[in-house]
Amino acid sequence: MTRPRALRLVGSTLPAEPEGTAGGSARERNLLIHAARGGDVRAFAALVDAYYARCLRLAMHMLASRDDAEEAVQDTFVRVYKALPSYEERESFEPWLFRILANRCRTAGARARRRDDLIEYGDVPEHPSEHAHDHAIAWREEIGLALSSLPLEQREAFLMRHVEELSYEDMASATGAGVSALKMRVKRACDAMRARLTEAGRG
Repeated sequence: MTRPRALRLVGSTLPAEPEGTAGGSARERNLLIHAARGGDVRAFAALVDAYYARCLRLAMHMLASRDDAEEAVQDTFVRVYKALPSYEERESFEPWLFRILANRCRTAGARARRRDDLIEYGDVPEHPSEHAHDHAIAWREEIGLALSSLPLEQREAFLMRHVEELSYEDMASATGAGVSALKMRVKRACDAMRARLTEAGRG
């Protein structure tokens, strides 16, 4: 697996810690963050390894393009590395990280719209009856399309709540929106997806 560009840019020649190290406990994560703030490249590499997959998953849902998502995540970690010295450790790290990621995804999404990119989710088999998992494939298609049809703010709130399982307080910290507004966005997103998927199920 190619090392994220964020690590290549800081010139690290040290091996990263095993994936998941930062997620072992809050204390371990905080020690890594403290070390990374002090310029420890190995600690920063461990943070990237621990959070890269989650960030990429969220970015792919928001942007629906792996290339755009990978670029947004790599840019996020570059910005995180540069901003770590000014990061206040009393602030929760994950909302801070996701706030930077969400901003990069918004920028990437606007850039993609300007170049008129088409979102592709892959083709449903031409002859579904010949495939054992045709219904599952088609249903994943519908879920992806339903998600992509949401306004960006609703999609972002839905993913943070139901995919990343953040609390509304952490979501508020990550997005800058109020808890009540976020709850409304999630509700509207759920209602819209339910309506679209119900309609798709009738076809």
